[in-house]
Order: sequence, then C-alpha cells, then structure tokens
Amino acid sequence: MTGRLYGVGLGPGDPELVTVKAARLIGAADVVAFHAARHGRSVARALAAPYLREGQVEELLVYPVTTETTDHPGGYQGAIDEFYEAAAARLAAHLDAGRDVVVLAEGDPFFYGSYMHMHKRLARRYPTEVVPGVTSVSGAAAVVGRPLVERDEVLTVLPGTLPADELAEWLATTDSAAVMKLGRTFEQVREAFDAAGVLDRALYVERATTDRQRVAPLADVDPATVPYFSLALLPSPLTGPTPGPSPDAVEPGAQAGEVVVVGLGPGARGWTTPEAADALACADDLVGYGPYLDRVPANPRQTRHPSDNRVEAERAAHALELAASGRRVAVVSSGDPGVFAMAAAVLEVAARPEHAGVRVRVLPGLTAAQAVASRVGAPLGHDFAVISLSDVLKPLDVVLDRLRSAAAADLVLALYNPRSKARPHQLAKALDALREVREPETVVVVGRDVGGPEEEVRVTTLGDLDPETVDMRCLLLVGSSQTRVTTAGQVYTPRRYPG
Repeated sequence: MTGRLYGVGLGPGDPELVTVKAARLIGAADVVAFHAARHGRSVARALAAPYLREGQVEELLVYPVTTETTDHPGGYQGAIDEFYEAAAARLAAHLDAGRDVVVLAEGDPFFYGSYMHMHKRLARRYPTEVVPGVTSVSGAAAVVGRPLVERDEVLTVLPGTLPADELAEWLATTDSAAVMKLGRTFEQVREAFDAAGVLDRALYVERATTDRQRVAPLADVDPATVPYFSLALLPSPLTGPTPGPSPDAVEPGAQAGEVVVVGLGPGARGWTTPEAADALACADDLVGYGPYLDRVPANPRQTRHPSDNRVEAERAAHALELAASGRRVAVVSSGDPGVFAMAAAVLEVAARPEHAGVRVRVLPGLTAAQAVASRVGAPLGHDFAVISLSDVLKPLDVVLDRLRSAAAADLVLALYNPRSKARPHQLAKALDALREVREPETVVVVGRDVGGPEEEVRVTTLGDLDPETVDMRCLLLVGSSQTRVTTAGQVYTPRRYPG
C-alpha cells in the first residue's frame, strides 16, 4: 500500500492562522517537504516548525533558479520543469515506500502555490488530499480593514508579471482587484494602476498578518523596498474608507525605533546572509565606516552616515540617538559584528542611562577567519583562538602574553589586524613571541582581501613569513603542531589530538 500525499496550506504568515487540520497532518506525517530558493531558507518550514516532531524526514526542494538567468538548454522553463520532475520523483519514492508525505505551501496550495506542480505530477498515482489555507489576499484585506467585494461586485486576481497595458485594462474594468507577484514587477504594476485611473485608492500590503507587515498607499511605496511577499489591493469602491488600520500606522508590536548591528561578511556579496540583507533593506538609516557602507546597495529612501574607522563610540551613540527618535537604524560591520567589530561598541554605549529603552539587535555574519580558512581547506578543524594584534584598546604586552599562552596550548591561531601603517613593527614582535614556543615549520596561511577584487591567499611557514608582505587587509592563520598541508596544497587540522 502506498503512502498518502497531502498539499497543506499554512496561511499568509501569522502562525495562528494555520488550521487545526493542517497542524494535525504536519505532526502526523512521515515526510514533510517544502520549497526554498537557493539560500535554503523556507518560509513554509518556519511556519510549520511548531508542529514538526522528531524522527520526521524533511525534504528540502531547492529551486535551481528564481529570477536570475540560467545556462540550461531549455532556458528558465526547462530548468524549472526538470526541477519539478526531480522533486516529484523524490516524493514518489517515499509514497511508494508507504510513507505519508505532506507538502507545505504558504497561503493556499492551489493559489499561486508551488504545491500544484507536485499535485499535477503525483495526484493521479497516489491517494491525495488538499488542505486549503487562508490566502494572502484574504490576509491583506483583513490587515487594511477594507472589504474586497460586496453584493454583485467582481474581484479579479492578477499576476504582476502581466504586461502593464494588459494589467491596466483589467484594472479599469473590474470592481476590486488583487495583484500578486510584486518585487521586480512593482514599477510596472504601479504604472498600470495609474493608467487605469485607480492609483489613488490602491493599497500596498507587505508580509500581511506577520510581525513585519507593512501597509501604505500604493503611490507612496519606494520600489527598492518591495519584496516578493507583497501585493497590491484595489478594495471595493462601495465601502469607502472604513475604520481599521491606517495605511501608514505602526503595526502592532512594532518598535518605535531600533538599532540592528549587521555583519556583511568579509567581502563577497554572496557572503551576506539573507537575514542581514533584509535588515539592511528595512532600515531608514545606515551607519558605519565609509568603505563598509559602500558595499551596501544604494537605496534613495535611506540616509547614510559614513564615518572614520576610529570613532566607534561616537558612531554607536549617533545610531542610538537616531533610533530613539523613531528611526530604524542598521549599523554596518564587515565580517561578523561581534568579532572585533561594532556590536560590542554599540552595546557598551547603549548601557549608558541616556540610551535606556532603545532596542539593540545583533545579526551574525561570516567571519574573515572562516572565509580565509575555507579558501585553503579546514585549518580551523580543531580548537582555535582568535586574537587581535591591535594595541589600540589593550597594551602590546597583553597581546604578546596571550599569543605565547595560546601558542603554548597548541591552538590554531586566527590573527586579526596584523600590521598597520601606524604600527608596522608589532607583527614582527608577535612572530618572535610565537617562535619562542612554535617550530619554524608551523603552517601559516595569509589571506588578503578574501572575497574582494584583490583576493590573495598563500600558504607559508612561521619561519619563512616576512612581516613586510602583510598589511591591514590580511588575516593570518597560524597552525598548531598537528596542522597539515596535503600534496594538493590544502590545509587542515585533524579533529583528533594525539594522546
């Protein structure tokens, strides 16, 4: 006997809008499947998380392409069709083995949902049940407090991917409308509302029913801020404005202002996490060292506050003052903000009485040490210590003592801020301290501008490293006695330690 296939709708985003039946089926399923873009983060999986149980098989179905180009011989459609066939085959293997499979879907499974592609390929072969969910259109109407249709009115649901002139024609002849699939299509969608003469009563709703929802007049929205999970609404003209959430009201639970300390990662844009990118996109103000702010895509809605790299406390205070006035502020760091970066500086200043009550969040980022290590293999495969060679905020004697202690403990060392123009002599002193307890053959990795346009990574030894070849854009990884270099040139530190 085969398993049973379920397409389960999760609603538009509020966890309390998941139906009782959906929650029961998710918890009972042998296999839970969900879609995600290549970043691997699934909104559907996050909504279903409270109902999952240990022992379930999770099938992550990662789209090979979203909006970018592809070299697939069949183009975009060919790549997507091939993906759906492969995904259906994965689920069919579970069903053939007698396992029940729940496929999660945001909103309703049959309303612009990915589940329908599994349904078309599998429903004729296996027992199937579809569990409806609250649609994003219903959620958005509830959020704005405006009925979509009444009496004999007609509601039209349109994809924003239609040509602007076709959208305008539909909008001009219907009573009420919802336009889905915004994001990159937003500007042409707004043009269509304008051409149809209904822009003045159109509303924009983003992430409806979630704690991050945003509502605004469609005409006032900056296209650069529009995510895919948004829609445009043309409510019923019969009801007129009704009591309910104001389009520009602050959503329930929202903060009057906050500071989010964001790590961009060490260089390449692909190393910035989706969570960090989202926080940057939502900010009203960006605060940070000028070159780091330059790495953030321009957004005319935002105000940038660049500053010198040596004024961390002043930068933190400025960010907190902006947040106290109701602004959403992102303080930008390279790498991870908690590793020799702005997170500690912001929290230190936030502890002062004058900043009491200002919310501060810290979002992690990929560290420079991780990035350099990845380029050569796994030198951080065993215990390691992270030390800054800068003596700006601690005495050089302390730096050298810590180096000797970590080296004597046979830890791999990640050395930040190795050599600047203001203190060119300190790296040589640090190397001398290491050579007191480490063999000259100790493996050293020097990474410069990793993830950037001038990336350079080389493997040398403690005895051969020339301090003159290192600058402030470098990070050093000094191996332990166990760190090895393979014949292929890869570096690793074994997970096991002798004795």
